[in-house]
Amino acid sequence: MTSPVPRVPVSVDLVVLTVRGQELSALVWLRDKPPYEGRWALSGGFIQLDEDLPAAAARVLAERAGLPGAPVHLEQLQTYGYPDRDPRQRVLSVAYLGLAPDLPASREAHMSWQPVKDLATMAFDHRRIMVDGIERARAKLEYSSLGAAFCPPEFTVADLRRVYEIVWGRPLDPRNFHRKVTNAEGFLIPTGRTTTRDGGRPAKLYRRGPAELLHPPMLRSLKD
Repeated sequence: MTSPVPRVPVSVDLVVLTVRGQELSALVWLRDKPPYEGRWALSGGFIQLDEDLPAAAARVLAERAGLPGAPVHLEQLQTYGYPDRDPRQRVLSVAYLGLAPDLPASREAHMSWQPVKDLATMAFDHRRIMVDGIERARAKLEYSSLGAAFCPPEFTVADLRRVYEIVWGRPLDPRNFHRKVTNAEGFLIPTGRTTTRDGGRPAKLYRRGPAELLHPPMLRSLKD
């Protein structure tokens, strides 16, 4: 006689990060019922039988996070399956990392953007998932062009530098940064326009180029 196959629910949880008010922020909601009532949680939901994981992540982003059609880069982060992560039942979670420019408030009243430094205590294992997402974002900025995913369609090098400084949590030398990002093949494309929104001399506007990987990379371990 064979043993019954255990049925374990599978959820999708989203670590959606952006830069708001010069701070790295995450989209979270405040739980209003047990377990973990009164704690911040990531947006998430169980996958449906007729959808794959990317479709479930896109649905959760639109319906639960309240960001339908938002320009959010989504990529699978990690799977979390240790037995005690949810006190109610065994749940397997597939986490996705979302990176986005400064987005408006969520359409869902219970969702809000909170600085990640203020999210020291969260529901379930969501703090651990968020920290893993932040470290993935920091690493991606070293070798990929996803730093521009935090920027609007047109941006200055100073805008991009502020993103790197906020995500990495340290100041960068403006001249060295400008040289590195403008020399990285396919990273930035000049628009031919300038802006004076930050005051001072007109600054060139760029848009994200076709490159996915940076050559050379922007390594955090190197001195500016």
